[in-house]
Amino acid sequence: MDLIADRGRRVTVEELNTTKLLAHATEQAKARKYEDMMIVDCDAHHYETENFKEIVEFMENDVFRQLTKSGMNKTRHSIVPGSIGFQDMGGRVTRYPLRSSEKTQAGRQRDVQLGERWMDAMGVDYSCLFPTGMLNIGLHPLKEMENELCWAYNRWLTEKVLPETGGRMYSMLSLPFSDPDECLRHVETFGDRKHVTGFMVTTVRTDTPVHANAYMKVYRAIEERGLSIAFHSGPNWGENIFKSCNRFLAVHALGFSFYNILHCTNWVINGLGERFPKLPVMWVEAGLSWIPFLMQKLDHEYMLRPSECPLLKKKPSDYMRDMYYSTQPMEIQDMGALECTFRMMNAETQLLYASDYPHWDFDLPSTIYDLPFLTDKARHNILGGTAARLFGLQPRNEAQKQNLIKYGNYRPA
Repeated sequence: MDLIADRGRRVTVEELNTTKLLAHATEQAKARKYEDMMIVDCDAHHYETENFKEIVEFMENDVFRQLTKSGMNKTRHSIVPGSIGFQDMGGRVTRYPLRSSEKTQAGRQRDVQLGERWMDAMGVDYSCLFPTGMLNIGLHPLKEMENELCWAYNRWLTEKVLPETGGRMYSMLSLPFSDPDECLRHVETFGDRKHVTGFMVTTVRTDTPVHANAYMKVYRAIEERGLSIAFHSGPNWGENIFKSCNRFLAVHALGFSFYNILHCTNWVINGLGERFPKLPVMWVEAGLSWIPFLMQKLDHEYMLRPSECPLLKKKPSDYMRDMYYSTQPMEIQDMGALECTFRMMNAETQLLYASDYPHWDFDLPSTIYDLPFLTDKARHNILGGTAARLFGLQPRNEAQKQNLIKYGNYRPA
């Protein structure tokens, strides 16, 4: 029987499946009675690269499909070049290498079964499914390949995966943001599909201005459909400004915040909040500590040079308070600073819980539930109420329904 090392002892592969790895999370969920409160994870991931052979068959262009297939083998199957394997903590995160050996039932999508296991263990009712390898798609040197891979992934996800989830998983589909015309085609093609609540832009890119006029038709199309747009961040050690960093810790700490800071600044300063007031905008996986910094910095600059922002009718921080943010990875070392951050961003109505599971730095719902300064309403809204209202998610039991009604988040189907 195959054995692996886990914190100094020898255990079987069968012993380390998703449910058993999250045994303590299950204990937390029972102790806190999560079943009475809808919990929505607005940023969870699957490893779509494990299904890459299936996904590439949905690529439209024969040439790019063949180029992709020819580059696939056991040692090189990444969607974009330059992948660096530091996320598994040097092999100490055992669930990474164990995923391929975890048993699932035949006849159902593996991603769905693994997703249901971690959701049930944590007490999560709904989760927004994002890719992992595709988060670096903006780094691909071929714009056409970004188009093809996003198209293939979105077809595969909406036709093969989401229909099997029973509605518990939804997604904001990946946009090939290097090409505005292709972005619009994706919105028009996939925007009305079941379990699609919006579209996602991977922000690990610095040469694509979110405020360019070519994207206005994309934002309008998303807004007209009553959908949302999310900007999902990440690290990139290859970025020039990070090449001086000699530890992944530094790149990880700075990168996730940097890319969202860059694109959020351009979004706000160029008045997109005025141009698309009904478009829900989310900033995902950048933590929270950057938000007070950017609010104060932009407000200060704006008061000195308001003529450069003719579209703005209020301070930049006010537009930032109109947008939504995911919790993970939430900085909790200074509770007073965190409480101030919650106040400045109107967290009670604008913050959405995210686990980022199964990545190494994921946060359990207790990260929010146990905060000492939250009111019952804020706790309810952040953990799922706001997401339920925003995405039209239905309660799974009567207690959840009553809580949604109590705090103004219930939207009848």
